[in-house]
Amino acid sequence: MSEPQFLQVFVTVPSRELGTSIASQLVREQLAGCVQLVGPILSVYRWQGQVESGEEWLLLMKTDAATWPTLRDRVAALHPYDVPEILGVPISEGHPPYLRWLAESLSRGDDLNRGTPSP
Repeated sequence: MSEPQFLQVFVTVPSRELGTSIASQLVREQLAGCVQLVGPILSVYRWQGQVESGEEWLLLMKTDAATWPTLRDRVAALHPYDVPEILGVPISEGHPPYLRWLAESLSRGDDLNRGTPSP
């Protein structure tokens, strides 16, 4: 059996409260093993032909490649933006005990329920 491939996922949100809510939901659903909320940050971007800027918060999520599609879709469903930033970047190296913990944090034993919203 091969080692799981892990990802660092970047997501920006418009408020700390929303970031906390999304982070808690994803960890509860075992789609992310850990989420850090950083901010506020200033984002400058082009939207509908105009240069815009605004205060946002950055979520840094840890997951694995097998969970990525479900996590991506779940974030999109929870997110208020028309086009949310949801980027997954492979983790090429990591502290082995941390990576073991991450794998255990994402393991449910019952993958049929992975990503099912909590009541």
